[in-house]
Amino acid sequence: MRIGILTGGGDVPGLNPAIRAVTLRAIKEGHEVIGIRRGWAGLVDMVRDKDYDNSNNFQVLDEGIVNKVGRTGGTFLHTSRTNPSRIPKDAVPNHLKDKYNDDVNDITPEVLKNLEWLGLDYLIPIGGDDTLSYGVRLHQEGFKVIGIPKTMDNDVPGTDYCIGFSTCVTRTLALTHSLRTSAGSHERILVIEVFGRYAGFTALLPTMAGAANRCVIPEYKFDIERLTRLLVEDRKTNPSRYSVVLVSEGAMFEGGDMVFMDDEKDMFGHKKLGGIGDVVARRIKELSAKFNNGRRINVISQKLGYLVRCGDPDALDSMVPMAYGNIAFDLILRGESGRLVSLRKGKYTDVPISIVTSRKKVVNVEKYYNTERLRPKYKSFEGNPMLIVSDED
Repeated sequence: MRIGILTGGGDVPGLNPAIRAVTLRAIKEGHEVIGIRRGWAGLVDMVRDKDYDNSNNFQVLDEGIVNKVGRTGGTFLHTSRTNPSRIPKDAVPNHLKDKYNDDVNDITPEVLKNLEWLGLDYLIPIGGDDTLSYGVRLHQEGFKVIGIPKTMDNDVPGTDYCIGFSTCVTRTLALTHSLRTSAGSHERILVIEVFGRYAGFTALLPTMAGAANRCVIPEYKFDIERLTRLLVEDRKTNPSRYSVVLVSEGAMFEGGDMVFMDDEKDMFGHKKLGGIGDVVARRIKELSAKFNNGRRINVISQKLGYLVRCGDPDALDSMVPMAYGNIAFDLILRGESGRLVSLRKGKYTDVPISIVTSRKKVVNVEKYYNTERLRPKYKSFEGNPMLIVSDED
């Protein structure tokens, strides 16, 4: 067989180990792996001509290539946020402009022809719900797809774990603890913005692990006065005179909406988030005097951003991608398709890939988040998976 593999959406540590696992297993079983470059963009820009230089769109993978990069972060195949079913007119490849000239174009027919031209029997997309949603589309069109979940936000439905989440939590803990020295030295409140558009796992779990006193998440619109009062109280009871809050990038004030960097949308319809941490920091400083005997408290505002997604994977994001890659190949050997590799209640398994577009995976506020105290609930851990939160919640 000839198997294609691609990575889409944001980069995370753990992608290269997953590619390595699939490739080594396939080669040992006598099959060939083609790496599609730049996510779905590689299948959009491809020219079906054997004499055309498609090296920017795909490459044949071998042991030497994947062994060299298998321990590193990022994705050596590169990535993009391309959605072949919604290609803007100015992004249509030159060789297709005569055929696709609407403001927004669905060029899935060309993608299917390109898959056939490459001689692929299966395709393994590794990505979040956006990337995998187009994998669902290809499955519906009749092409054989096995998905692997990847996103720091850990919000792909059907799995408790997505590649990249552990490293994100690990980095969030380390960076937050490093920033404590500055917060403590100046007796300030520390506001840290973390990833999390619709789901607050990247704020909830680090806070649960001791990174912060409080966290605000997209699933619950918070009262800024309550948050300020709690942080001022935390600061007073701390011998080092500081307190910390983690703010999901998709968090919202009561009566407010998400904070965006601008109005531009990507091909999946998302505006780029960013800035809620700074807004929260300003409001806390303004309101702090109300709860601090009339004296304002200075605030440190820090956005972690790409610091939590760059660099090498941690132990979990080295092991899980290895297992996911092998499970994906097991499914291929069994002739199955339309499946998503997953980890549920501590056990590796697989589910229908259609689950990706069936619902959203978010924090169960009633079970895991204390809306009065704006922090995780610290009880009922028995029976939960290692990372506490299950997709079944």
